[in-house]
Amino acid sequence: MSAYRVASRYAKSLLELAVERNELDQVNSDMTAVLSLSAANSSFSDMVKSPVISSEKKTEILKSLIGKNASALTLKFFDLVGEKGRTGFLPEMATAFLRLRNEHLGIQIAEVVSTIQLDDELRNSFKSIVKEISGKSKVNLIEKVDANLIGGFVLRVGDKQLDESIKSKLQQLRLDFTQNLYEKKY
Repeated sequence: MSAYRVASRYAKSLLELAVERNELDQVNSDMTAVLSLSAANSSFSDMVKSPVISSEKKTEILKSLIGKNASALTLKFFDLVGEKGRTGFLPEMATAFLRLRNEHLGIQIAEVVSTIQLDDELRNSFKSIVKEISGKSKVNLIEKVDANLIGGFVLRVGDKQLDESIKSKLQQLRLDFTQNLYEKKY
C-alpha cells in the first residue's frame, strides 16, 4: 500500500477521534512537533524508518521526544502506529493530519513569494484573492521573500499557481526571442 494511503487512513482516524474528544488543538500541536522534528533532524526520520530498531524502541523514543506535553490521545496513537509497524510513515501521517484538519476547519493554506515584506494592505489583498480562488472563508497565508524575483509575486493556492513575477516574464520573453518568427519575403 502506498505511503499516501496509509498516512491518510491513520490521519483520518486520528482527526475523527480528536474532534470527538475535543482535543483537536492539542493533537494538532503534537503532529506539528512531529513534522518539525522530522524536518529539523534527519536522524529522527532515519530512526522512524529504520528496520533495525524495534517498534517498541521507536515508540519509546517518540514518547520521550514528544510526550512531555503530548495529549493522551497522541500517545495512544504512537502506541498503535508502533504496534502495527507503521512508524516509518509517521511524518507522512502528521502531514496528512494537518491537511485534513485544515479541510475540517475550512482553512485554506496559501503561499505568497514576493520581493518585499508584505504590509497589511497587500496581505489583505492576497487573502481576498485566495478566498475567491478557494471558496473558503479562512486563509492561512505563508509569506516568503525572494529578491531573485526582481519584482512582482508568485501566489500558490493548493495546486494552482499565479506567477506575476518579473523574472518569469523575462524568461518568457527570452523564450519568445529564441523562436525565429522572421520569414523571408524574397
